[in-house]
Amino acid sequence: IVSAVEEGRIIYDNIKKFVYFLLSCNIGEILLVFVSILLNLPVPLIPIQLLWLNLVTDSFPALALGVEKGEPDIMMHKPRNPNEPILNRQMITRIIIQSVAIALTSLTAYWWGINRYGLDNILEARTIAFATLITAELLRVFSVRSPKYSIIKMGFFSNMKLIQGVSFSFFLMLIIIYIPFLNPIFSTFPLGLAEWFIILPLALIPLVLGEITKLISSKKHI
Repeated sequence: IVSAVEEGRIIYDNIKKFVYFLLSCNIGEILLVFVSILLNLPVPLIPIQLLWLNLVTDSFPALALGVEKGEPDIMMHKPRNPNEPILNRQMITRIIIQSVAIALTSLTAYWWGINRYGLDNILEARTIAFATLITAELLRVFSVRSPKYSIIKMGFFSNMKLIQGVSFSFFLMLIIIYIPFLNPIFSTFPLGLAEWFIILPLALIPLVLGEITKLISSKKHI
């Protein structure tokens, strides 16, 4: 009975992580496009890029969250209210924070690309926004593994399926950016080191913000 309860808690928690990850990513993408339109900018992502994001890139890390082993003290948690929705107030707050962070970092990268290459070369700016968005989502999935414990506490290599899923998704992104015959299909442009020096620091922001949110939340409950 104890083992069954533990397994049930792990499954429920993993469902919440799956929902949290995908919702915050998708809302972040919507916000990115919406704010760009409000600013009278060309849309930063075209339909085929959005399809690639949602059907391919996000899928593997999200599925890997489903095989998390659970938090160390999962059996010490109080029984949850059966009437409590999956999207409780705490999760909704975190989804909003992460969605805004993803949108703003991608929009910043897009704005930088427009200033660097100009509106006449929107392909380059879109690729920068595309790469920033994907990288930010892939990095932050490591923070989604636990709403309470840090990445270090959870153990970076304790879920190898997640490492494999993130690596494969990142590889798929590189393919459509750097293989020439795929560039016209996905409207992408081969990025150089200068672009990656902008993309990587910006993509780390949602991950860092997620870890800070955990720290603040844990202090409130001390």
